[in-house]
Amino acid sequence: MKLTTRQFLKTAGLFGAGLLLAACGKKEEPAPAAAPASAPAPVASAPAPAPAKVYVVGTDAAYAPFEFQNEKGEIVGFSIDLLQAVAAKGGFEVKFVNTPWEGIFNALQQGDRDLLISSITITDERKQTMDFSNPYFDAFQLIAVKATSKVAKFDDLKKLKVGVQTGTTGDEVVTKLQGKNSANVKRFESTPLALKELEAGGVDAVVADNGVIINYVTNNAGANFKTVSDSAFAPEQYGIAVKKGNAELLEKVNKGIAAIKADGSYDQVYAKTFGAAAPAAAASK
Repeated sequence: MKLTTRQFLKTAGLFGAGLLLAACGKKEEPAPAAAPASAPAPVASAPAPAPAKVYVVGTDAAYAPFEFQNEKGEIVGFSIDLLQAVAAKGGFEVKFVNTPWEGIFNALQQGDRDLLISSITITDERKQTMDFSNPYFDAFQLIAVKATSKVAKFDDLKKLKVGVQTGTTGDEVVTKLQGKNSANVKRFESTPLALKELEAGGVDAVVADNGVIINYVTNNAGANFKTVSDSAFAPEQYGIAVKKGNAELLEKVNKGIAAIKADGSYDQVYAKTFGAAAPAAAASK
């Protein structure tokens, strides 16, 4: 059958509309966007440990083998090794500053130094102005004289010229023996200087701590010295000094001393310096 033009257009129009509706019916809605993957919760890191407190330590580095300067200018010796071991056990760090003996106690009182380790004998007089740790070394006074000297005991020094280090226990005992106004008590900035004066003949004897005297005589055989001991000398003990009332620091120091004596570290430090085992008393106190 033939279609008129009018009929054809009408039919084509209906057909096109159907296609349009069909196309519209097939149109797909866009897929919903995928939800973003949730980021993992951050893992809480452990807080960093607080840095160890660094304490400034005064020491008169002219007292071998306890505290002295090596050829590089570094402060070394028994006292230095010991306090470093104590600090490691006590949970703190130390910085050593060479401090002349004449001003060392004042530096502590003024707060310029937190600790002192300088072969300091614990005495009742010193306890009045500073606090001391538990003892870490047993000492006693010893006399050094020329090998030809007739000095046999401390009392023989009563009328002789005697060299001492200013403000030390040796100074105290010789001053007591000869009198505080005696011109025969010759005071020096350090014990090695006093011993050099003995070698030169400027004094007849030197009185100082046993460890320093023995170390000097051993390492200066050409000086031709001998040592004289005397039971009149009272036993002494070295302690680490802190400012009066600083209980927190004193507790750390004592904790460290106890720890190195318990685990054998004290014996190792002692043997490194003196080449022998520490006396039982020193290692256990």
